[in-house]
Amino acid sequence: MGVGIAHAFLLAGASVTVLERDDAAAAQARSELLRAARASIDREATSESLDALELRMSFTTSADPLAGAGLVVEAVPEDLALKLEVLARVEAVLPGDAWLASNTSSLSIDDIAATLDRPERFCGLHFFNPVPASSLVEIVRGGRSASELIDAARGWVEAIGKTPIVVKDSPGFASSRLGVVIALEAIRMLEDGVATADDIDTAMVLGYKFPVGPLHLTDLVGLDVRLGIAEYLESTLGERFAVPPLLREKVAEGKLGRKSGEGFFTWPE
Repeated sequence: MGVGIAHAFLLAGASVTVLERDDAAAAQARSELLRAARASIDREATSESLDALELRMSFTTSADPLAGAGLVVEAVPEDLALKLEVLARVEAVLPGDAWLASNTSSLSIDDIAATLDRPERFCGLHFFNPVPASSLVEIVRGGRSASELIDAARGWVEAIGKTPIVVKDSPGFASSRLGVVIALEAIRMLEDGVATADDIDTAMVLGYKFPVGPLHLTDLVGLDVRLGIAEYLESTLGERFAVPPLLREKVAEGKLGRKSGEGFFTWPE
């Protein structure tokens, strides 16, 4: 996800710095971003050369190089403690006029902002996976997010060729709240033997014009990610977001979707 966000801003002309946890992760991020840049050149999504794009990308394991950043987007997994640790580390080196955002898909922006020194300069920027193929970014307005930040966020999203929507901070925002409830019901239908995973997805793609079925999308997002969001929504919004046993079973078995090679579908390398 982080590489996808960096790629979107890179193609829009920005200089991007990717902060990773260690040297191995930074090397992997570099490889993935270069591969994405080559693919963009091949499909003529950019007129820039690979050398030109590479000059505007850097990779680090220290937050210090972010001291000159105008915007930092946190994109670590949906673990509140981890997000708070990373955001505190980054905010400590940012200039006072920089903006900070989280790519969280469900965690409370206000809860996160309460731990920051400058909560008015923080909002949610929820990108969708895969970032290059997605046309939507959800801007989440926290209770203390400055109005000029939301205006700027609209401009950033439009500048990278995507469409912004603005929602208030509430459990699951708009996209996760709707997307998860559909995915959970699709999983229950699979449990009940209503239809195969392929046929359930085909019903939504052909019958309701979804670009991809809810089970296929769950594999792309990651079953562990779906589980974490569903558990959070159940704790905040009630039993209508109760987690189906089949989802817990697959996560326990390590069947996490595309990233593990198997989820509701099998994914070849």
